[in-house]
Order: sequence, then structure tokens, then C-alpha cells
Amino acid sequence: MTDSTRAAGPADKVPSRRRQRFPEISTRAWEHPADRSALVALRKLTGFDDVLKKLAGLVSERSVRLMFLATAVKTSERQYPELFDMVRDAAYVLDLEQVPDLYVTQDPRVNAMCIGMDAPVIVLTTGLVELLDEEELRAVIGHEVGHAMSGHAVYRTMLLILTNLASRIGWVPLGNLAIMALVTALKEWFRKAELSCDRAGLLVGQDPQASMRGLMKLAGGHNLGEMNVDAFLEQAEEYEKAGDLRDGVLKLLQVLPQSHPFAVVRVAKLKQWSESEEYRSIMAGAYPRRGDDPQAKVGEQWRAAADSYGKSIKESKDPLFSLLRDIADGAGSVGGKLRDTFTGAGKNGTGQEEGEEK
Repeated sequence: MTDSTRAAGPADKVPSRRRQRFPEISTRAWEHPADRSALVALRKLTGFDDVLKKLAGLVSERSVRLMFLATAVKTSERQYPELFDMVRDAAYVLDLEQVPDLYVTQDPRVNAMCIGMDAPVIVLTTGLVELLDEEELRAVIGHEVGHAMSGHAVYRTMLLILTNLASRIGWVPLGNLAIMALVTALKEWFRKAELSCDRAGLLVGQDPQASMRGLMKLAGGHNLGEMNVDAFLEQAEEYEKAGDLRDGVLKLLQVLPQSHPFAVVRVAKLKQWSESEEYRSIMAGAYPRRGDDPQAKVGEQWRAAADSYGKSIKESKDPLFSLLRDIADGAGSVGGKLRDTFTGAGKNGTGQEEGEEK
């Protein structure tokens, strides 16, 4: 393990807890396949993202930065020094040269965000800071640094602009349906981006229990003595397989408008990833490097995303997905029989089915 004894930035004090550092790590290491496939494709639009960053930096980001300077507390060695150390430490662990500014804003609502494209800024509410302990906060800050490094703000903005342009075809027959489908797809991508950054938070904190505790607190508040991570994971299992087909449809309808996955889903997915070979390989130093990013092929990433969705459906205990699997299996069986009927496959030379007694 590498001791995090220096920070990315001008100051040299970082928390002393020993954590693995990941030099030159590519964001592809932690991005969910469905998130990564979209990002790899968008990064091929060379120049568009640079234009967006520059335009944002000229006006909107200056305005946002001035507003937080005027109304929030900017962390430093003299203001929220522990949080200041955490964001520098997160940048050091993930090998990010430009450490984002971190602000704390007075707001009882529990929230954290990464805003800005040219120079991202991380904002934590006092509600969040008061809710979480040190290691849970470290995971949240790592989550937001993950957003900054993946460029989610840039590419979300890019796709929202394209969506707004596409909305002008609403007068075309089925145009509104097309826009609704596009917006639904965007929200699905946003949800997968959150799963990506939960992984980034785990790589920063390297404490799965703290990462899962923090997500559990988002659902149930600060009274940790009344909660249990294992019980919360059992709750996630109950949610996954709950009820009958009606419940499966209701869950689908409930999640479609959301920009974030539900808390129990996030905890279950993060635990699954923390126990995966992919996570173990990263911790052992075997991970994609930034220098190889230009060689990432869009087609391979789309196939990985499709495989990921296919695996999720195959392993899901949700009643709706179980029905879809049964239908797919049934269709495959019927299709196979029809094929055999018309091609003679599966019959021996006498026209009898193989294995059929004479």
C-alpha cells in the first residue's frame, strides 16, 4: 500500500491513513459500462467539449464562483481544514492535478454537487457535513471528484443542448414520443453516472463499509445506532425481488423519472462492485491508464454496456424481468422449433425426430 503523504496542490498536509494511490488512472476504471459507452462516444466529438468549457468559463462559471465566494464558506487550512485535506487527498489518490475548490453552504438539506465545466467546484451542504462521519464524507468527496474527472457536467450539458435542438422537431408526427424517449435515455445515463461515481468514492476512501454507511444515512438519517448496513442490504434484496408483476411495473415507473438510483440500489450495486475482480484488479494496480484513452473503441464500449444490461436482466430477481426472461426463453424455444420444422434440423435421415423410437 502507498502512504498518502503528499497532496495534489500547494499544501503538503493530508490525512495520514494509508491508502493506495492510482497514478495516471483513467476514468474508464470506475465508470459503469453504460456510462462509459456514452462518454467514450462523446469524447470523440473533439472540440465541442472545449468550446462548451470556454463558453461556460466566460460567464456562467464566473457567476457561480462569485456567488459561492459571497454566500458560502470556501474550505482552506483555516476553514473546514479537515474537508480541505479530504478534497486534496482525493485528488492525490486519483492523480488529479487541479484540485477542485470545495465550498460548504448553509442548507439543512442533505446534498453534494459538482458544478462547472472549465473549473469544476464541489459544494457540500451543512446538512450533509453534519450527517456523515469523516470516512463517509471522504467517500462523498471522492464521488464528486469522480464527476469532475469524468466530465459529467460537460457531456450532460452537451446532450441537453442537443436534446433542446431535437425538441424543435416536436411538430413532426411522433416527434414528441421521440423526445420523450431521448429524455428517458438521458435520465438512465444520469443514474448510471451516479453509480460510476459511487465507485470513484470507494476508490478514494477504500472503505466499503463507510461508503455503504453514507448511502444508508442518506435514506435514514444520522441515528447510526438504530441502523445496520447488513440489514439495509437485506432490504435491498427484498426490494429487488418484492411482490409480483404489478410491483415490477410499479418499480419501473417509479425509477424512470429519477436522476439518481434509489439508495438501496446504490448500496447493493456498490457492494457487488467492491467484491468484484474488477475492483480487486484496480487495487492491485491493474487498471486502464489515461494515455490509452484515445484508443478506446466506441463499439467495444457499447458491447460492454449491452453485456452489462444483459447480465443485470439475467441475474435480476425482479418479477417483471423474470417474466421478460421467460418470454425470451419461450420465444427462443418456439423459434427453434419453427426453424427445425422448416429446415429439417434435429431429424434423422428417416424424417423422425432424433431420439424418437421407430
